[in-house]
Amino acid sequence: MATFDRTTEDTGNVISLDHVNLCIGDQQAATLFYIMGLGFTRDPYLTVGLENMWLNAGRQQVHVPTRPAAAQVLRGRIGVVVPDLLELQQRLTDISSQLAGTQFTFKEHGDHLDVTCPWGNMFLCHAPMDSFAATLGIPYVELGVPTGAAAGIAAFYSEIMGAVSEVKTVRKNAAAVVRMGTDQSLIFREDSEEPRAYDGHHLAIYISDFSGPHGRLAERGLVSEESNEHQYRFKDIVDLASGAVLFELEHEVRSMRHPMYARALVNRDPAVTTRNYTRNSEFLYIG
Repeated sequence: MATFDRTTEDTGNVISLDHVNLCIGDQQAATLFYIMGLGFTRDPYLTVGLENMWLNAGRQQVHVPTRPAAAQVLRGRIGVVVPDLLELQQRLTDISSQLAGTQFTFKEHGDHLDVTCPWGNMFLCHAPMDSFAATLGIPYVELGVPTGAAAGIAAFYSEIMGAVSEVKTVRKNAAAVVRMGTDQSLIFREDSEEPRAYDGHHLAIYISDFSGPHGRLAERGLVSEESNEHQYRFKDIVDLASGAVLFELEHEVRSMRHPMYARALVNRDPAVTTRNYTRNSEFLYIG
């Protein structure tokens, strides 16, 4: 009889990484970078004014509120899968002159592109990969954390959030790798460089056991916002023994009864144009 490691199929309590929120300087540069460059699309229904923009990357999103005096920079990098790296490189080349004078750069590394947004956020762009179900999306977010923090962070996510997490070697450094559903991960990679001060950027996750983590966070005084019946927030990731803060990263924690969970995915395919549009092709159906 065949035997299998059944733990490889475990997803843990975290269902998915939904979005990353980063304040930006202006929407014109963001449109050039995220839509014309990376190939994302804009949510057509929500936050369609000038104060914010929700950008679709397949099933995931990047939210970019407009804050000219307070643009935010993630302390790490965002992994992005795109359908074609050569097409991405051409799009980035096409917008380069229009983003001159900003921090926008990109560099080809054979199997991926390192891309920096106009405000300094770093993206590592990959071709479609076997471990990620979609040809466009965000398979991981990687954060740089202090040396020695990975084990404590992995324990925090396992015991407080009910996530599947482990310490692994990522590019020669220890890292806490936290599973987000079936094909995403949150990676906390140890980095000897002094981390930048936390500027308030956040990410959103969906979890199935909503009350359990809330209770454990509340016992430690870690709930930072009681948003509504479907959502709460926390910021401090702590050592479970000492209570010392290991890393700051605001989490927007959503239940599976949240009105946004499993909403219709509209305008998610950047390849759809007026020339090839067919009825209902604006919807992305998840099997």
